[in-house]
Amino acid sequence: MLCVFNNTLPLLRPGFGRHILGCAVIVSGLTATTAKADTLDAAAERYRPLMTEGIEHSLDGAQAMRLALLSGGVDEAQKAWIASRVGWERAEVFTSGFTELDREIDAWPNAATGFHAIEAKLFGANRLDVQPETDALIFHLTDLRVKIRDTRLSAQGLLEGAAKLAYEVGESKADGGESRFSGTSLEDMRNNVDGLDSVFRVVFAEALEARDPRLTEEVRANLNELRDLLQVPTLSRLDSGKLRAKSEELIISFQAAAPLLGLRPPSLQDLIQQ
Repeated sequence: MLCVFNNTLPLLRPGFGRHILGCAVIVSGLTATTAKADTLDAAAERYRPLMTEGIEHSLDGAQAMRLALLSGGVDEAQKAWIASRVGWERAEVFTSGFTELDREIDAWPNAATGFHAIEAKLFGANRLDVQPETDALIFHLTDLRVKIRDTRLSAQGLLEGAAKLAYEVGESKADGGESRFSGTSLEDMRNNVDGLDSVFRVVFAEALEARDPRLTEEVRANLNELRDLLQVPTLSRLDSGKLRAKSEELIISFQAAAPLLGLRPPSLQDLIQQ
């Protein structure tokens, strides 16, 4: 007789009674873990208004950009593009869960569509012939807005999204900037950190505080230090080595927090492959 739960086998020992006891312990542990995850999934719903707000902000900016393009205002179109990016970057904690839409909206660095295809023409050459790309961006952001209304939020998904975004900030984005033509790469990363702070504060902080106050403060400290590192006037002044190290520390903190919260730790390999 073997007890199999979540692909875990108990250590086999002589004696049927003790084996049953071992099964009971495993069931009890799994029940407690499931209860923690269920409670956090309820907490995850508190993040939905922030998620919706970010996409609405991004969509409003894209629509304002379309109006500016029609009126021939390069400066106004650029300002609207930048405003649209703010909402998007804060929402990137969860957008990677919509793989195809994420690719259509924010493909980078080899962008043929989305924000960066528009950016290359609008900022790189002050061109206004980006109406088709802008219409497509609005279409995809609208599609995403509809989808997130009915998408079930889970603490596991948000934790994995947070770890992925922390990895991006410290690795790919710090290496040269995501929005080079517009010059908003630093602001992109600052908004990413704001998004990370929001999801931790709203979904995870209270539960983690009850289980490990020291680790909770460690996460907060890592977020604050990331924010401080990004308070430089230009991308060339950014200490990318320190930013990378701090983002890795944040990921490790998320990994340490996961089992305390009844969640699976995000693996670095998964983050690299996404």
